[in-house]
Amino acid sequence: MDKNIQNFRAIDLNIDISKLPTPIYIVDERLIEKNLRVLKEVMDRTGCRILLAQKAFSMFSLYSLIGRYLSGTAASSLFEARLGFEEMKGKEVHIYSPAYREEEFDEIVRICDFIIFNSFSQWNKYKHRIKASGKRIECGLRINPEYSEIETEIYNPCSKGSRLGITPENFREDDLEGIDGLHFHTMCEQNSDVLKRTIEVVDRKFGKYIKRMKWINFGGGHHITRPGYDMDTLIECIMYIKNKYDVEVYLEPGEAIALNAGYLAARVLDFVKNNIDIAILDTSAACHMPDVIEMPYRPKIVGAGEPGQYPYTYRLGGLTCLAGDVIGDYSFKEPLKEGDILIFTDMAIYTMVKNNTFNGVNLPAIAVYNEKDGLKIIKKFEYEDFKERLS
Repeated sequence: MDKNIQNFRAIDLNIDISKLPTPIYIVDERLIEKNLRVLKEVMDRTGCRILLAQKAFSMFSLYSLIGRYLSGTAASSLFEARLGFEEMKGKEVHIYSPAYREEEFDEIVRICDFIIFNSFSQWNKYKHRIKASGKRIECGLRINPEYSEIETEIYNPCSKGSRLGITPENFREDDLEGIDGLHFHTMCEQNSDVLKRTIEVVDRKFGKYIKRMKWINFGGGHHITRPGYDMDTLIECIMYIKNKYDVEVYLEPGEAIALNAGYLAARVLDFVKNNIDIAILDTSAACHMPDVIEMPYRPKIVGAGEPGQYPYTYRLGGLTCLAGDVIGDYSFKEPLKEGDILIFTDMAIYTMVKNNTFNGVNLPAIAVYNEKDGLKIIKKFEYEDFKERLS
């Protein structure tokens, strides 16, 4: 049986699906904690520090739980940094941005413990403001080893012409005073064999600089909590760098924290036919699961199969006027009916953080499930949430 179906059925025992408002995200706190235990094991075995990359999962109602296991948060903007600072109190706050806005930088200095720069020009522009603050802040530089095994170009930070990180050709050894660490991010949903090959390149191209550092950050994209992940190779990579250079090692996965821990429930609203049977849902790929279009990928649905696998095949479409607002083609054992609820799996990551209200389509409600409280809806969105984003 598909593990996602097993996970959902575990919570389904205590949830009357028919009574749920839809669309709605359901995050299973037990599965989040299961992932966190795996990450804590990595920390315990290696002494490394692991951060929550908020760009993938920013459900701050669970930050107190996440903070019991991880070292802190990684941010890509002032607002993300502030969220980590306010909601995961007492933990490290790291930030990296391709460029910082001058009017925001003093606030960044106030709330962040680690600031990573994308270029020497940004470092030289802001290092005096950091020093003048009187606050002890660890400063780093993002490097680009010009090596990545990511096949989807939009996600490849090491593609030719990438704006992300300093290449070996542009690295300035004489401008490292005040720099405490180096950061690279080259992976996306990959296993540790990719990290091992990446480490070999980073070591060869930047090793002479790493030996001058206090820490190195391996970035994100590590699918540590997925079934079949090679934990031993990850441990080997961490310990190799720690032992060779006597540096602290950081990782900042996002997906690994909430992988396979969330669902999106949506209702069937209507049917149309145009060479294929089409079901219109009260959700939207464009608004509620944008990676379906951007990545692209086809999310799994509990009880559904590939087109033609079961007797009844449908194309599932969203609510917006975008012609491409299509989730995918799926087959079912029984014909769908108006009012049926479909459960999309692995919907905690890169959904809530990327949602939009195109066409005025409302955002899904957000719920959490745990053994103590059962299902609890923690957020519903209204017209004002749409309106207040506009002018």
